[in-house]
Amino acid sequence: MRRLFPVTDETLSAAEGEWGLDELADAYAYPKERGPSGAWLRANMVSSLDGAAQHEGRSQPISSDTDMRIFGTLRGLADVVIVGAETVRLEGYRPARAREAFAERRAAAGQGPAPAIAVVSAGLNLDFSLPLFTSPLVPTLVLTGATAPLDGIRAARDAGAEVLIVGDGAVVEPPRAVRALAERGLTRLLTEGGPRLLAQFIAAGVLDELCLTVSPVLTAGRAQRIADGPGVAVPERFALASVLEEAGFLFTQYRRI
Repeated sequence: MRRLFPVTDETLSAAEGEWGLDELADAYAYPKERGPSGAWLRANMVSSLDGAAQHEGRSQPISSDTDMRIFGTLRGLADVVIVGAETVRLEGYRPARAREAFAERRAAAGQGPAPAIAVVSAGLNLDFSLPLFTSPLVPTLVLTGATAPLDGIRAARDAGAEVLIVGDGAVVEPPRAVRALAERGLTRLLTEGGPRLLAQFIAAGVLDELCLTVSPVLTAGRAQRIADGPGVAVPERFALASVLEEAGFLFTQYRRI
């Protein structure tokens, strides 16, 4: 792997080759600055060259081993991973696990052994018998609206999840979700989508950073983009923070200006 941007010394080549987890963790460290909520919301997504966020419903076919190492690194740095209900169903989400490689770094930052998973769901049409809810290392959070089905709320709580009401109606309001997590001391936020959830965060203006892997493949077809939902009135500009490259994959970071 090599760093393309920012370039600190063009004469150096020692960084080429496989980066260790410590190097990746340093490269993807959360910034010290925070928004008004006190939190920093980062998204991690992968896209093909022609804009597909998935192939046949899953992101794995357009990913790579290094992409998955970065995926694991971003989880290792986060307080909480926010994910949409449909992605939980399609990707077979399991609880985040404690990883020895990040134990010392997390302890020094005052973090628990693993990030919590926060599932965003309006209808609570979820299988609450899954390990994600019944046996996580850190209790799973369920983010929903005030008019969510009461039987779903009871099922989530009976399974051991903590339910947060962060919307007055049926849907979750992204700014309230970010604030509610920050109030619980969860300020390093990571979302892994899916595309509809990411679109909601973008439309609400609460996304601070996008970590986008550009995969050197073409898929054609009608797969979703990384953000799939109502557009914004005025496109929001982000600044390029870094680019890493390996085997034709580009691992980019863009941050809010």
